[in-house]
Amino acid sequence: MKAELDIVTANELLSGAVVYLGRDGALHAGLAAARLFGPDKTAERDALIAKARASGRIVGIETEKVAVEAGGVLPQRLRERIRANGPTAPYGPERQDLGAPHVSL
Repeated sequence: MKAELDIVTANELLSGAVVYLGRDGALHAGLAAARLFGPDKTAERDALIAKARASGRIVGIETEKVAVEAGGVLPQRLRERIRANGPTAPYGPERQDLGAPHVSL
């Protein structure tokens, strides 16, 4: 039976970037740096979440179930897989070139 593992994820307040609580206690942009918490580390995980929340740097803090497969961390929910791999559509001023003024009705 595989162990139930959690990661802690959030969004950076100023940029909106997806971040993960790392093994070093800092926030990291990559899922590979995320610290894995087993069922016996719930109290430690919750204390680190409280500390991160108090920093005021992040919002939307959540724990997510993950599996370790082929040496990598795989979020169990599709939503988290999408967040880990980046947006599904480009963002920013160059996100869409519609070629002409466009109005949705």
